[in-house]
Amino acid sequence: MSVTWAATVLKSGRFGAIERCSGIEELREHFEVLRSRGRGYLEVRPPDGEFPLLTLGFRGEEGVLHLFDDAEKSFLLVGDGTAAADAVVDVPVMDDLAAFSGDFVLSVDHAWDLMLRFIATGAPGELGEWCAV
Repeated sequence: MSVTWAATVLKSGRFGAIERCSGIEELREHFEVLRSRGRGYLEVRPPDGEFPLLTLGFRGEEGVLHLFDDAEKSFLLVGDGTAAADAVVDVPVMDDLAAFSGDFVLSVDHAWDLMLRFIATGAPGELGEWCAV
């Protein structure tokens, strides 16, 4: 199974917008290195279409999943209780840190598992509850 993806570049630590198409294992290895460095940002989509696009920004043990159904509609996945609802958590979005309510924070391991499920099924609706932003 292949996936189209872009991510924080390992060498520079900045987001590399040039997409790659590879097997899941290459993406997994890239994620694991970013995870060992404590932060990163990834975008994945099916190889046969521009949307849906799922992104994961994470720092430390906290991550946020964004879903883009098209160029104009985006959603945040409701969190798993990793952070208090009234907390503010900063995670990378491309090259900048963005602040998110704890309502939308997931553990990094849970967020990664959901990203893998999305890659396997292409069905973001199965991942949980989405809120329009």
